[in-house]
Amino acid sequence: MTGFDARHSGTGPVPVLALGDVLLVTLQGELHDGAAEQLQHEISQRIASSPTPVNGVVIDISGVEIVDSFLGRVLAEIAASSRLLAARTVLAGMRPAVAITLVEMGLTLPGLGTALNVERALSLLGRAPSAAPTAHPEEGA
Repeated sequence: MTGFDARHSGTGPVPVLALGDVLLVTLQGELHDGAAEQLQHEISQRIASSPTPVNGVVIDISGVEIVDSFLGRVLAEIAASSRLLAARTVLAGMRPAVAITLVEMGLTLPGLGTALNVERALSLLGRAPSAAPTAHPEEGA
């Protein structure tokens, strides 16, 4: 069997990265049911236990080719839990085929904003990705 074991030690099978007041989750390939449920729990725990307020969650699904009804439900539940904990959730990088499949299955994702990529998702959350500061040469003395 390939993929991550849901009992994986550490932060879990899917890394949840903190970028200031935003959590970034990048999904790659197939996410098994147990791993999806663990991710949902971990995001809620990270929002609730963070020493600084978490204002947003970005879930990048650009590496996901198929979203089934279970994963769609988990994404909607992550958004609902995050919203109750005062954080907005944005789904980034949805492939056209995934969008079509969600529509054909009649799945709605209430409470989930969408963006074409992570950069736009951060922008929606009011957190433009920080570009490297422009170096200003010292002018005169």
